[in-house]
Amino acid sequence: MTLGLIGKKVGMTRKFFSSGTSVPVTALKVEKGRVIDIYTKEKNGYSAVKLGFLKIKNSKLTNQMKGFFSKKNTEPKKILKEYRIDKTEDYKIGNEIGLELFKDVKFIDVRSKTIGKGFAGVMKKYNFAGLRATHGVSVSHRSHGSTGQRQDPGKVFKGKKMAGHMGAKYRTMLNLEVVKLDPENNLIYIKGSVPGSKNEIVYLRKSVKSFNRKTILEKEEHIEEMAVKEKEIGKPSKKQAAPKTEDKKKDIKDIKKTEKKKK
Repeated sequence: MTLGLIGKKVGMTRKFFSSGTSVPVTALKVEKGRVIDIYTKEKNGYSAVKLGFLKIKNSKLTNQMKGFFSKKNTEPKKILKEYRIDKTEDYKIGNEIGLELFKDVKFIDVRSKTIGKGFAGVMKKYNFAGLRATHGVSVSHRSHGSTGQRQDPGKVFKGKKMAGHMGAKYRTMLNLEVVKLDPENNLIYIKGSVPGSKNEIVYLRKSVKSFNRKTILEKEEHIEEMAVKEKEIGKPSKKQAAPKTEDKKKDIKDIKKTEKKKK
């Protein structure tokens, strides 16, 4: 496992390329993580690094956390995240880690909380068809129907799709493409949408799955190379236009005249 970062969702925009194509992107404001603790196999039985993100006031800390941060001689952090890694020798307590972590990374995994929808019915939550809207149904057009059987089994099975709270759950989006990095403003632009509303906390990590896929930048570079090659070779020869109807009629008359002469 590798280290990750935490950011906040700023919003969505789009990125234009030289070919004229526009790509929808989500902008994330990435917070720098500070190394707060290091775990080794000799002391703790496993090797890991604990990072702290987002500032927090001392008044909002519990006494236990005040003592923890004072022992480490670091400013208090709101979120503490532990990452298991193989080599801990490269890190020291107090080091800061930012966007340079994703410098040559093409794809990342994103995890955040989806937008909460409140208490929702089965038609909205699970795309149920509902009951008939006309004959034979009274005041239960959007209901889910029966939920169980008879005296046997005499209960509703766990996992039954029913009305309830919708959204506000953590979801992970795999293999999202990194379109642009802006280290000066601590911004990262990711292709497509990211779960959650604005200012939602987003967890970023390098893509876990291995796959072969071209990025948008690579595709755009390929298009530019092909355009340059075409210019060097020259414009492709245009196909001769089909003869007009008048020209066709003249050709047919000439053919008939030559046939008559031969006879």
